[in-house]
Amino acid sequence: MRALPIVAALLAASASVAAPIKVPTTTFKLKNGMSVVLHEDHSVPRVHVGLRFGVGSSREAPGRTGFAHLFEHLMFEGSAHVPEGKFDQWLEAAGGENNAYTSEDVTFYYEEVPSNAVDLPLFLDSDRLGFFVDKLVPGLVDGQRDVVKNERRQSIENRPFGDVELLLPPTLYPKGHPYSWSVIGSMEDLSAASIDDVKSFYGKWYAPENATLVLVGDFATAEMKKKVEHWYSDVPGRGAVEKPKPATVTLAAEKRLVIEDAQAPFGMLQLVWPSVELYHQDDATLDLLADVLGGGAGARLTKRLVHELKIAQQVMVMQQSMERAGSFNVIVLANPGGDLGAIARVVDEELAKLKAGGVTAAELERARAGVEAGMADALDSLGEKAQRLAQYTAAWGQPDGFERDLKRYRDATAPAVTDVAKRRLGKGRVVVSVVPPGQTSLAVTSPIGGAR
Repeated sequence: MRALPIVAALLAASASVAAPIKVPTTTFKLKNGMSVVLHEDHSVPRVHVGLRFGVGSSREAPGRTGFAHLFEHLMFEGSAHVPEGKFDQWLEAAGGENNAYTSEDVTFYYEEVPSNAVDLPLFLDSDRLGFFVDKLVPGLVDGQRDVVKNERRQSIENRPFGDVELLLPPTLYPKGHPYSWSVIGSMEDLSAASIDDVKSFYGKWYAPENATLVLVGDFATAEMKKKVEHWYSDVPGRGAVEKPKPATVTLAAEKRLVIEDAQAPFGMLQLVWPSVELYHQDDATLDLLADVLGGGAGARLTKRLVHELKIAQQVMVMQQSMERAGSFNVIVLANPGGDLGAIARVVDEELAKLKAGGVTAAELERARAGVEAGMADALDSLGEKAQRLAQYTAAWGQPDGFERDLKRYRDATAPAVTDVAKRRLGKGRVVVSVVPPGQTSLAVTSPIGGAR
C-alpha cells in the first residue's frame, strides 16, 4: 500500500514530461469528395484498410429502423465485379481478414492484408461503394433480412439481459429521438422494408462524401496515393451529406423499468443518466469519473459492493459518448437472489460521499493512467490507429488527434471530476431492474431517493 502514492507520483511526472504524440499522416480528398488518410507503419508487413461511413441507426427514420445494420450485411454480398460469396473467399486466399461493425452513428468496414495484396481490398471496397446498387435485388435483401432477424434473436432476445438493449433507448430518449431505438432495429421494420426503401437509404448515406478511407501500414505514401486514386477514380460523388447536430436530453425525474428475463440467472441493476455527446467539455471528466467508480478492484463501487458487502459479483461503469448525445451508466450484476433496491441504495450512498468529499489525487492519477494505457494500446495496433484516425478526421477535420484527445484527460482536475458528478448525476435518470421470471420482488419498483 505504501507504494501507491509513489506510483501515482511517477505516473504524473512521466505524463508531465512525455513528448507529444505525433502520428504523421498524409490527407487528401478525391474528386468525388471522399476523404483519405494515409499513415505509414512499417512495424509489420501488413496494411489495414478502414472505411468509415457517417451512418448508423441514428440516421434512420421511425418505422424504418435497422437499415444501417442490414447494410453492413448486404455490403459483403458482392457487387458489380465481385460475385456473391467471393468477397471473403478472395481475401482469405490472399492471407487477409475482414469485418465490420455498426453503431448508432457509424458503420466501419475493414480489411487487413499482407502489404503486397493491398490492391485487393481497395478494389473490393471501391466496387461495393460505386457499383453495388444493381445487386440489390429482392432475393438478396430478403436473405440478409432473415440473417439480421436471426442475429437479433440470438444476440439480444435469447441472451441474458439482452432485452435492455431494446427497451432502454425508448425509455431514456423521447419518442422520435434518433437514439430512441436499438441499432439492430425492430422485427416489424425489417419485415416492412421494401427494395426501394433499401436503395434510397444506400443512395443517401453510402456516398463518397460521407466516407473516410484510412490506410495504416507497410507502404510508401506516394505509391499508395496513386493506388487509391486509381481504384476510386470511377466512383461517382453524390453530393454533400449533412452532418447531424447534438440532440441532448434531460430527465426531470427518475424513471423505472422492470424486465423479467427468462435468460437471466440473477438480477442486474442499471442506472442511466442522460449525459453529453462525444468530445463535449464534460466528456473526458465523465470518463474519469466512471473509472473512479468502477475501474478495477479498488474502485469505489466495486470495493463496496463486491468486496466489502459481497452483494454483487461485478460492477461496470461507463460514459457512453455518441455523436449527438450520451449516457452515464452504472451496471451491477447481483449475486443470485440479490436485492437490487439495496444495491441501488449503496450506489447512491457512494455517489453522495464522492460529491461531498471529492475525488482524491490518487484516484484521478489511476484513472488517467488507464487512459494513457488505452492510448498506448491503440498506437500499437494498426486497426485501432485506423479507427481513431477516421474518428478524429470526422470530428475535428484533422486525423492526428491523439495528443488533442489525451490532453482532455491530462487537463482534468479532481475538483472538475467531482463537479461533473454533482452536475450530471442527479435525480433525472432511468433505473433498470432485470430479474429472473417471478422475482419482481427483487426489482427497484419505488423511488430510491436519487443521487443529489
